[in-house]
Amino acid sequence: MSLVAEGVSAGYRGRRILTDTSLTVAAGETVGLRGPSGSGKSTLVRVLALLHAPDAGHVSLDGVRVSGVRHRVPASVRTRIAVLFQSPRAAGDPRLTLADLIAEPLRAVRHPRERIGARVAELADRVGLTADLLTRRPHAVSDGQLQRACLARALVHRPSYLLCDEATTMLDASTQALVASVIIGEQRETGLGVLVVSHDPALLARWAHRVEDLHRPVPIR
Repeated sequence: MSLVAEGVSAGYRGRRILTDTSLTVAAGETVGLRGPSGSGKSTLVRVLALLHAPDAGHVSLDGVRVSGVRHRVPASVRTRIAVLFQSPRAAGDPRLTLADLIAEPLRAVRHPRERIGARVAELADRVGLTADLLTRRPHAVSDGQLQRACLARALVHRPSYLLCDEATTMLDASTQALVASVIIGEQRETGLGVLVVSHDPALLARWAHRVEDLHRPVPIR
């Protein structure tokens, strides 16, 4: 059981960012990913999350090759991979309350309405969001509180794999520790596979079972 990028090449507007890159995240494993700016770490996350189509290579989920990206992938497949991005303010709709932000992925797949509230309450409690915070919109909470809501949203479908793209960079030490604790707890409970992208060697040493290096690609002439 694993999430695999196999021989992936990818870029934007004709500019190659990744070339023949492979990475495996096994169920229950935490993989660290490091590399210089511009080496394609975020691009690889987006390819693995089925948000960006590679120019070559492919993504496999538990041994099955995945075709397409975004809503061209069946909900039963794409909801098994979740992402926690670096900037919580860029990741969600600023018009939504934190409760609606967490619930949004469930509503998108027409999850039974009567079960949504219970799932939101369960996850809010897990990430330390009180009832009064759930009624607020992003502009009325701190970055740490908003990132906790984004973590709850990422876990709302009980994904098999969680991709953390510099997800703790903008957080204070206590919130970093809480986010890591919640993810590790989920991993122990469900066998969640985790990819942690970070420039922080201490964080990777503490958290990851192994660390992969992504190097800046040589320009194609």
